[in-house]
Amino acid sequence: MNASTVLGADVPRETIERLEVYAELLRRWNPKINLVSPSTLVDLWTRHITDSLQLSALAKAEGHWVDLGSGGGFPGLVIAIANADRTASTTTLVESDQRKATFLRTVIRETGVSADVIAQRIETVQPLSADVLTARALAPLDVLLSFAERHRAVDGTCLFPKGETWTQEVAAAEVNWRFRYEAVPSKTNAASVILKIGEFSRG
Repeated sequence: MNASTVLGADVPRETIERLEVYAELLRRWNPKINLVSPSTLVDLWTRHITDSLQLSALAKAEGHWVDLGSGGGFPGLVIAIANADRTASTTTLVESDQRKATFLRTVIRETGVSADVIAQRIETVQPLSADVLTARALAPLDVLLSFAERHRAVDGTCLFPKGETWTQEVAAAEVNWRFRYEAVPSKTNAASVILKIGEFSRG
């Protein structure tokens, strides 16, 4: 099954071509620095790329997108590629692992997209004022909200993909935070959701 079949006809050809370059680089680098679990490479287009791409439809494309703990680039680098031709959109990827940061910069260069990589710990980065803040498989929701408190713009939106234990994470976060959320069903896993959170405060 090729990339076009997996992603669908509504994804521009230029975007698919950039994602194909990304996928090839990831397969080449993965044995060296373990960007994703090797067992998931067979389902790379669904498990990682499509799973990340669905976030781009959940917030306005314009503005500053910030991805925390980018790792191999999911979802932030996929979103940067999806928004590559939108001049009003900028993307910042925060990844403290220097080797992974080097990989991210390599993909950015090879795909020709515009994105910044900050190779520092999230807690030490100057506030980024994100219009859209994302993080995938990084930390429990309670911790993510503390990161968001530092890096989200006043009227920004958080998009956090979560697995089948997401309701437990919400309950745990509600001990320390007051927030409203929308649980958007994942298109790639029936048990998963994307938590969409706007205004929040410490409880």
